[in-house]
Amino acid sequence: MMYTAPQTRPVAAALSMIGAMGIIGLIDIYVAVIAQTISVWQFLLVRMLLAAPLVLLLSALGFGTVRPRRFGAVAGRSLLIALGMFCYFGALAFMPIAMALAGLFTSPIFVLLITAFVLGQRIGPWRIAAVAVGFLGILVVLGPSGGSLGWIIVMPVLGGLLYASGVVATRALCEGESTLTLLLGIFLAQGVLGAVMLSVLTMIQPEVGAGGMAFLTRGWVWPIDAALPYLLIQVLGAVVGVGLLNKAYQLGEASHVAVFEYAVMIFGPVFGWWLLGQTITWAQGVGIVLIALAGVIIALRSANQ
Repeated sequence: MMYTAPQTRPVAAALSMIGAMGIIGLIDIYVAVIAQTISVWQFLLVRMLLAAPLVLLLSALGFGTVRPRRFGAVAGRSLLIALGMFCYFGALAFMPIAMALAGLFTSPIFVLLITAFVLGQRIGPWRIAAVAVGFLGILVVLGPSGGSLGWIIVMPVLGGLLYASGVVATRALCEGESTLTLLLGIFLAQGVLGAVMLSVLTMIQPEVGAGGMAFLTRGWVWPIDAALPYLLIQVLGAVVGVGLLNKAYQLGEASHVAVFEYAVMIFGPVFGWWLLGQTITWAQGVGIVLIALAGVIIALRSANQ
């Protein structure tokens, strides 16, 4: 049976996504700073503990319910995105944000494949060609330096696959869910994932590696004074940014809306260079332009349909 898409609002969805990407591009550069003192698991757990009360407060103030209509759909979608974002956050400890984003942004390719072959939606040749251009840009951004990272380079790409699955689930299974419901679901799933892995690390007590590997293998660290300001920035930005992102996917078709996530490929590297001194090579700049070009092509073709 063919999947029938609900009513869409493409302009509102695009503006919501661009706003989300500006915020996320800013806050995500600080994950590299957080990685110097705590683990990704503690980061996910503390982020949930700080963010969940804020989401509940927004609900109490009348901005929407946090009670899911379909618990299983929301839980499954939240777990997919939580796992995808773990892969992305973990990669940020090993590579500049431009490279991590390039790996994550295989997600629009996976979104198109899922919507075409699983949901049965027709994907036109222009969008297929534009995604190919975007994929070429991703390869250019990763460049030859990606090989020196070994298996770590796979992390953001795996994150892209998991994230894309969650994106399609948002549209296909979570229609009618409150933005706050979806937002709280992500934070809770990330917090549970963090708590489980911290418990495992406490039991097995592995040797904490050096550099970025410590972000994956550290157990619970206390106090966290050095990381706390950046955690607060992450939480406040994530509540607004992820809320806008969720809203965008509720307002528009996943394969159309996903392209506007490419905007973070501009915001992230620029903020990383400006605030943390992360350099952007000419090759990475060309790759970013190709990715942005792909977004423009898809946006124009989508507007004509």
